[in-house]
Amino acid sequence: MEQTLVIIKPDGLSKKITGKIINILEKENFKMAACRMFFLDKKKTELFYEEHRGKEFYPPLVSFMSSNPSLVMIWQGDEIISRLRIIVGNTNPETAEEGTIRKMYAGDNRHNVIHCSDSPKSAQREIDFFFPEEEIYNWERKEYKK
Repeated sequence: MEQTLVIIKPDGLSKKITGKIINILEKENFKMAACRMFFLDKKKTELFYEEHRGKEFYPPLVSFMSSNPSLVMIWQGDEIISRLRIIVGNTNPETAEEGTIRKMYAGDNRHNVIHCSDSPKSAQREIDFFFPEEEIYNWERKEYKK
């Protein structure tokens, strides 16, 4: 079972759509393995988005992501990275498919309410950035049943 990082960005928290996004992920039978609200200061935001340093969108992205808290989560599921990328939709909500999270809730290219890892390598780097291993629950170990 694959894991990936999901961030409900500051605009998602401000719009009060956190529960709606989590509901979408749960309906896909994904399972949350870790969750924490972070206020990413400028320095931590710069480190997280280091690969984009020097790009035109980097300074406004850092400013936006360090403006208010974000909800950072690890989700687990079969082929979750590729499946979640489809559910989240294109970065630009104007070109995102109907029914995707960004089409429904994003304001624009930068204020697009959600981040998800784009590959297994990115997912591991991003998970390691936010969560120590002992804070991550592995649903393969035991699942609650009535």
